[in-house]
Amino acid sequence: MAGAKEIRTKIRSIQNTQKITSAMEMVAASKMRRAQERMRAARPYAESIRRVVAHLRHAHLEYKHPYSIERDVSKVGYIIVSSDRGLCGGLNINLFRAVLEAIVDWDSKSVPVKYGVFGNKGLGFVRRIGGDILCQATHLGDAPQIVELVGSIKVMLDAYEEEEIDRLYLVSNNFVNTMTQSPLVEQILPIQHGQPAIEMTHHWDYLYEPESREVVNSLMQRYIESIVYQAVVENIACEQSARMVAMKAASDNAGNLIDELQLIYNKARQAAITQEISEIVGGAAAV
Repeated sequence: MAGAKEIRTKIRSIQNTQKITSAMEMVAASKMRRAQERMRAARPYAESIRRVVAHLRHAHLEYKHPYSIERDVSKVGYIIVSSDRGLCGGLNINLFRAVLEAIVDWDSKSVPVKYGVFGNKGLGFVRRIGGDILCQATHLGDAPQIVELVGSIKVMLDAYEEEEIDRLYLVSNNFVNTMTQSPLVEQILPIQHGQPAIEMTHHWDYLYEPESREVVNSLMQRYIESIVYQAVVENIACEQSARMVAMKAASDNAGNLIDELQLIYNKARQAAITQEISEIVGGAAAV
């Protein structure tokens, strides 16, 4: 019964693991609901400021902000939004694959790439590929505040204004639903708008108080901050959803493995009992 004893030990070990994954699944489900609430609460502001900036695109502004001016690309920057912890399935792997696919064309053109990283997993990834990191923010927790992000965001914005980078991209996970999260690569500087320009018969501008330069500068900075903050809170919702699904799959797989080992144990135990009975019967017949 030495083999049966080993099987029993494996079964107990897997049962303990199953208890842990089940507990992690329930914790992730609880955090996921709160993360989704924060994500939905942040969306109206992000969508509204996007509309305002898109509206400015059609105005005849007396002051043209540097963020809306195209220039030749000799250096690019990527802001990567990842999770701080693992055990969330292929969420981070898919994100990093999207980053590699995005930068391969720049590498072929010998265009250097610089990074701003949010999340410990993304930081480890960029270090492994030997990337040039301008800023980083890790251990933001499950409910990050915008004040924890503005410092790192400003580093990337300053790099763009000082022409250390000529184009800035945001790579993050897009929350589709609880079961689906997809990586998204989006150009945020210079500002692009998917809708075609509207044919206008006249030009116009806003009335500013104070002057237009101060208002537009502040608006553009808030715009970029809102995009990155929305990506961070959305990534947390993606992380908790992916972790809940991954832990449920792990618990189910552990249950299947326990059933298989239990069947093997029963067969081994039955074989041992049959052998013992055969030995007893053989001994009695010899007497």
